[in-house]
Amino acid sequence: MRRWNGWGDDATSMNLTAGARAMLAERLGPGLPGQDAQREDLLARIPPSRLPEHPLISREPSERFAMALGESFADWIRKRFGALPPVPDGVATPESGEQVRELLDLAQANRWMVIPFAGGTSVAGHLDCPVSEQPILSINLTRMNRLLHLDPTSQLATFGAGTPGPLVEAQLRAQGYTLGHFPQSFEYSTVGGWVVTRSSGQQSLRYGRIEALFAGGRMETPVGPLTMPTFPAASAGPDLRELVLGSEGRFGILTEATVRVTPLPEHESFHAIFLPDWDRAEAGVRALVQRKLPLSMLRLSNGIETETNLTLAGHERLVGAMEKYLSWRGCRAGKCMLMLGVSADKRTARHALREARRLLAQYGAVYIGTAMGSKWAANRFRGPYLRNTLWELGYAADTIETAVDWPQVKPLMLAMEQAARDVFDGFGQRVHAFTHLSHLYPQGSSIYSQYVWPIAPGGFAPNFERWQAFKAAVAGAIAAHGGTVSHQHGVGRDHAAHLVDEKGPLGMATLAELCRHFDPQRIMNPGKLLQDGGPWATTALPSIG
Repeated sequence: MRRWNGWGDDATSMNLTAGARAMLAERLGPGLPGQDAQREDLLARIPPSRLPEHPLISREPSERFAMALGESFADWIRKRFGALPPVPDGVATPESGEQVRELLDLAQANRWMVIPFAGGTSVAGHLDCPVSEQPILSINLTRMNRLLHLDPTSQLATFGAGTPGPLVEAQLRAQGYTLGHFPQSFEYSTVGGWVVTRSSGQQSLRYGRIEALFAGGRMETPVGPLTMPTFPAASAGPDLRELVLGSEGRFGILTEATVRVTPLPEHESFHAIFLPDWDRAEAGVRALVQRKLPLSMLRLSNGIETETNLTLAGHERLVGAMEKYLSWRGCRAGKCMLMLGVSADKRTARHALREARRLLAQYGAVYIGTAMGSKWAANRFRGPYLRNTLWELGYAADTIETAVDWPQVKPLMLAMEQAARDVFDGFGQRVHAFTHLSHLYPQGSSIYSQYVWPIAPGGFAPNFERWQAFKAAVAGAIAAHGGTVSHQHGVGRDHAAHLVDEKGPLGMATLAELCRHFDPQRIMNPGKLLQDGGPWATTALPSIG
């Protein structure tokens, strides 16, 4: 059963070795385990629904509470500390686009606010309810979870937008295909959620980000349906798919998504390679990605993350023996681990791996083989479970990610980690910050930083205050170095205040105008993507001429 106040299935856990616990204690001091709130107490505090009875809508407190929060740090500590947020007044679980249309028409007629929900995996505040005098309806798409059509000639597959990752792959693999989109939230996140938050999968180097995979579909908006037919390419004006990609429920609800699929690869393997230091590692992977070899994944950990991952791995004797060998080969303190994936026919895979190793050897790379890669692949979706274990030991954890052009990759990576240290130092706390590059491009790279720190005493308020200060400081460092607000998690409410730094006033006014066009009564997912109180929310676009 899925945890109500943590990540994933409650039958799955991720244990920490004695060495990992010792590392936390040494770097952060002792943790402060707290007393978690009880779900029954939270449910008892949920106010009565303001929605009338309707055959498609449930007003049960337990269902309403389940739709109220995602997986952001703010969501997490609200559930853990019992800081009950506003919850939707009702939950509808449609089974078709026609029922979504009926629900939107009903909400439009009665001016109910609408929040789309599917996998509930948002880490950016996409699902929280505003304080509102208007009733709030959550529309849960998880029953729209089937492969609707597969065209093997064009390699296009149409899914209900609520189809989660495992069902996407299972239904495609049964017919010899894969989408190849594997975000870390794969267990629960959905194809529709991937589209409306512009998601990236771990093997995007081969298969592409979701914008490369999204070929068309249908979105129900308050003012009517928007249908996007599929074309291999078109020059017929702006691409309407771009209005849906990253729209985060502000314009409407995506009900169907047609995606580009690929035959299952004949060969797939993951390989561990170590490089002596960050500068040579970054130069090596940049040369590799600009060479455009047919690889499926490059994932480069900095020195701190490499040390952390080797400690978390356990198997102290084996890791110790490997480290001795690496030291003899020139990879000592500060070494960086690269995980390299190959997914192709056997001949292409052999060629790609051979050429990658040959190129990386120029930067001092030491090839270790597939044992660590196979273990990574087997546990690739278990990373979020570590958050549960850390909390039980008295530590909090969060991630912040961005992307930037190559000249700023190292400066921004260092600035993001240092910004967090400075903030927590001001609170008299330490933070363990470490980073990897998870999606690489010829132009630049994503930067994915993770942070662990001791839980503060006092419950929700002091922990929320520290998180807000840390989040703002790291966002400021990202803006100062020209990074994007979000590379793969969307904007939501958590990043909305910083979006103007990236889009500019005219860009923000354009987005606000699109909201007004598709949603004139402003009922759709308020406060996400755009801050409703921003100056662009009430200012029309300037006229030209």
